[in-house]
Amino acid sequence: MGEWNRRELGLMGLSAAALGAMGSAPARAAAPAAGSGALPIGNAGSFPPDFLWGCATASYQIEGAVKEDGRGPTIWDTFSHTPGKVFNDDNGDVACDSYHRYKEDTQLLKALGVKTYRMSLAWSRIFPEGKGKLNPKGLDHYDRVVDDLLANGITPYITLFHWDLPQALPGGWQNRDTAYAFADYAGVVAKRLSDRVNHFMTVNELRCFTDISYMEGRHAPGLKLPPAEGNQVRHHGVLAHGLGVQAIRANAKPGTQVGLADNTSFFVPVIETEEHIEAARKATREENAMFLTAIMEGRYLDSYMQAQGAAAPKVQAGDMKAIGSPLDFVAINVYCPSYVRADASAPGYKILPHLPESPHMASPWLYVGPEVAYWSVRCVHDLWKPKALYISENGCSADDVMTDGRVDDADRIMYLRNCLGHFQRATREGLPLKGYFLWSLMDNFEWADGYSKRFGVHYVDFATQKRTPKLSAEWYRELIRRNALV
Repeated sequence: MGEWNRRELGLMGLSAAALGAMGSAPARAAAPAAGSGALPIGNAGSFPPDFLWGCATASYQIEGAVKEDGRGPTIWDTFSHTPGKVFNDDNGDVACDSYHRYKEDTQLLKALGVKTYRMSLAWSRIFPEGKGKLNPKGLDHYDRVVDDLLANGITPYITLFHWDLPQALPGGWQNRDTAYAFADYAGVVAKRLSDRVNHFMTVNELRCFTDISYMEGRHAPGLKLPPAEGNQVRHHGVLAHGLGVQAIRANAKPGTQVGLADNTSFFVPVIETEEHIEAARKATREENAMFLTAIMEGRYLDSYMQAQGAAAPKVQAGDMKAIGSPLDFVAINVYCPSYVRADASAPGYKILPHLPESPHMASPWLYVGPEVAYWSVRCVHDLWKPKALYISENGCSADDVMTDGRVDDADRIMYLRNCLGHFQRATREGLPLKGYFLWSLMDNFEWADGYSKRFGVHYVDFATQKRTPKLSAEWYRELIRRNALV
């Protein structure tokens, strides 16, 4: 989960020909018998029968055990222990203690009925210094986690880097060598786990671990670099992804699927007319030129390089071929929209600002605009035609309070229900959306917000580590049971 603006059930008035092009509409569910109290199941709110439901977490946010079994320190250990960097000077030393309680957390997943779990590995558990000497205890731990998930009928989707960069790597993402170190780490993990893990995501949210971390200074390592150095950090991030893809393919078992999880900046057309829809496509392509666009097209857009001028990233021979390595799927983290309209200026679009009265969830950046769920999928599909799409994160913060042993988080249910209605529109229109990972399985360390913002469907008492299902967990379980909106 990261801090960034990153994130109609059916088109009205579609012609019969258009409906036919999208595939036959599902039959309307029979009305329940009078007085039965039953709700129709399998109605227009249904998802495809093979749609994958899951939850997501990240290693530093839940594991704790930061000094156990040979784990090396990370930049988030350093950052969170620097006074004033994290709310309340919180840190991830214990977090949710999932390093020790992973079997309990597997049972939370099982009780929800999910079939998939997106988790990340702590790079510094496997290579304590980021490269060089391998720590067998780190791989052994993840062997146990994966085996426990599989034994309970849950398929792991593994993210290799979710921000907890080994502190020992000289210069961090300012150093090109970090991209090569990441590729070596990715290859080792793929060789070890791909006999049981079939889906790997290279990195999570490029914009957060580059821009927010090295240009804005709000995340570890907390730097505010000038544009030229910041653009080079961006380049090293996408290069790490591309080299990681190559390393996974070189070391994994045949059939292993490779993608990434990106918090692409997504844009919603202010009106569903072709000119505004085209503006949304243009904005999605141009505003992500340094990240997903470069990955999907294997080049930096001329407009991006020209706008950066002397600060443009320095690209070496072979870099863009690696960055553009073909992917088996694209996963996107979808939270809130920016709105865009057609404009006569050179870009062809104008991004509208959020207003002081724009509704948002507990996190000030998390503006409510559920239609971004549909348009995120639609624009990525229209622009780049990925083989498959997943929602690798979607969820919201809330100021959850436990009362009489319950957390009735109706606000979170409202947010999720609205988003999932728009994701369901995408599946009804035949867009290749294959699965959804709710953020998050449980409350956790929310980066610079510490433990002040809760995103989980399970309430965590951080003093006792007791996990309690919220009302949203009950709602999600029922949605999964029906495979339909509830």
